[in-house]
Amino acid sequence: MTPERAQRLTHVLNKRQNDLTVVLENVFDPHNISAVMRTCDAVGIQDIHVLNTRIGRHKKWGARSSSSAAKWLTIHQHTDAALCFKELRKTFPLILTTHLSSTAVSLYEIDFTHPVALVFGNEHEGVSEEIRELANGNFVIPQVGMIRSLNISVACAVSLYEAYRQKQADHHYEKMKLDETQYQSLWKQWSLNNQEL
Repeated sequence: MTPERAQRLTHVLNKRQNDLTVVLENVFDPHNISAVMRTCDAVGIQDIHVLNTRIGRHKKWGARSSSSAAKWLTIHQHTDAALCFKELRKTFPLILTTHLSSTAVSLYEIDFTHPVALVFGNEHEGVSEEIRELANGNFVIPQVGMIRSLNISVACAVSLYEAYRQKQADHHYEKMKLDETQYQSLWKQWSLNNQEL
């Protein structure tokens, strides 16, 4: 491994955020999932959760949009919603779904300096009622147009860059958040990836 590659791996791992994650519920299009993965990598998210209760497990992701972002992420695939949320609750006391409701808060009211999991639903129906009941509440991205929804990958990118803005302002990227075991495991795994950085 070249010194430049080792330096890049170290730089990226030092900025990974273990207190922010994304959950994708029954998202059909693997290209949408891949686009979300690319944004997750860009803002330093390491772990993402793919929950499929009505469709089969995804075997691969859309390569074009991801630029192989999946190689740099830890992807947890779930088929049971209750078990998925039980796992999430170990790290994330606040789990919010994207859903237009009278009690939904604005994206810009969420405090991303504390652990948060954001749930995005599928392309046709959004987040299911079952998942909304398991979550702590809903949030919306403010809009002033006629169409009141965004493509899932766009909605995710807008949300994660608000999280990035807040975390950057609060100096989260200046301190390593991964524990030593996860750090070393990822270093070993990433060093075997033959993709250019």
